[in-house]
Amino acid sequence: MNMRNKLIAAAVLVLATTITANSQVKFEDYFVEKTMRFDFYHAGDFDTENFYFDEIIEEPYWAGNKNYLVDDREMGNQMFKIIDKASGKVIYSRGYSTLFSEWQATPEAKVTSKAMPEGVVFPYPKNDVTIEFYSRSNSTGKFSKKFSYDIDVDSYFVRKSRPSLTTVDIHYTGNPAKKVDIVLIAEGYTEAEKEKYLKACKGFVDDFFSYEPYTANKQNFNIRAVWSPSKESGVSIPGEHIWKNTALNAHYYTFDSERYQMIEDYQSILDVAANVPYEIIYILTNSQKYGGGGIYNFYGISAADIPGASTRKTYSHEFGHLFVGLGDEYVGGAEMDGLYQPGVEPWEPNITTLADLDSKDWKKLLGDAPVPTPVKESNWELNPQNPKAADFDPKKPWKLGVYEGGGYLQKGVYRPWPNCMMNWFHRIDVYCPVCVKEIQNTINLYTK
Repeated sequence: MNMRNKLIAAAVLVLATTITANSQVKFEDYFVEKTMRFDFYHAGDFDTENFYFDEIIEEPYWAGNKNYLVDDREMGNQMFKIIDKASGKVIYSRGYSTLFSEWQATPEAKVTSKAMPEGVVFPYPKNDVTIEFYSRSNSTGKFSKKFSYDIDVDSYFVRKSRPSLTTVDIHYTGNPAKKVDIVLIAEGYTEAEKEKYLKACKGFVDDFFSYEPYTANKQNFNIRAVWSPSKESGVSIPGEHIWKNTALNAHYYTFDSERYQMIEDYQSILDVAANVPYEIIYILTNSQKYGGGGIYNFYGISAADIPGASTRKTYSHEFGHLFVGLGDEYVGGAEMDGLYQPGVEPWEPNITTLADLDSKDWKKLLGDAPVPTPVKESNWELNPQNPKAADFDPKKPWKLGVYEGGGYLQKGVYRPWPNCMMNWFHRIDVYCPVCVKEIQNTINLYTK
């Protein structure tokens, strides 16, 4: 496996571009080294969306790269901007996605309204600012402003967070401002299961760094664990009438999908994460049942005790969604109405509807590959022991192309490779060159 990963990584790392951060904003001009958190409720139905202010919280740590403040990539289904009131200048922004946005594409959203608690974090401003929220239209792919709020940074209504949970450095390599800072959170582990959780955290580190390009970037990551014990052991499984009293109320059957294990109360997640400097949140659940999820710049979650290699592969797949914004490249497995519209180019860097393939870095790597690319052009060879699968031979790598099928759809959405860790990862153990390149670019954003 490692040899395969290294061969793929070596082929594309030289092509990975370092994304230049916005040099016009200097951290020390606008921010101090702690976090402001803006909590709100995200509400609506399938075609309406509202934001309702909850509270502002001061948290003690800021882990982000001071050179990466303004995000101009326009990724995710949501975006927020922090605007300095005196100058009108955008001094911080981030694209992200949410569980609520996914819910809007479900059948339930057609018959009822719903609200979910959410929050965003940013470095604590020195002076008063305005926060603006934007959402992406599913029918046009464009962002539009939905909500704004003026923030008095000296208001006595800003609540001060007082972290009190036990934390452990699992993999520490240096200054958070120059690292990708991951926080691991315990869910479904009782007080008596602390050692089991810490063992799972160490397993996460070993598994995570077994894939390229993460292996080559091991010194670019900090991974810390927060111990958040639950009253009961395990995770709720509504479809089996199993309900557990846990710290964060994780459960399977999210949106009535058995394997989709998620948490609706994002504010509770942020409360736990605030115990350490963090940028990326990943939740380990005390379960052997396959399932989890990852949402871009939101959080990732998965069972930490799945038999066989599935735990390792699930971590890597869901982290691709969470950290990089990679889309699912498989067909089926989701009941989302109109998630990818014909004529609208997906924002995810590894799938396309061909509406604007030229906007993807992927296009630059294609060479003379036909678009779309017939499977016969791919070097795809079926595994005779399993006709539905295929062996990846590093001596005869698959050809990069634009292969139909992806984003849960058989037709109209295209992927770069016959298979990949973002596809049916049970059948493969390597990322495609496009995904490797995007992962490396994102690591550079956080560390350069």
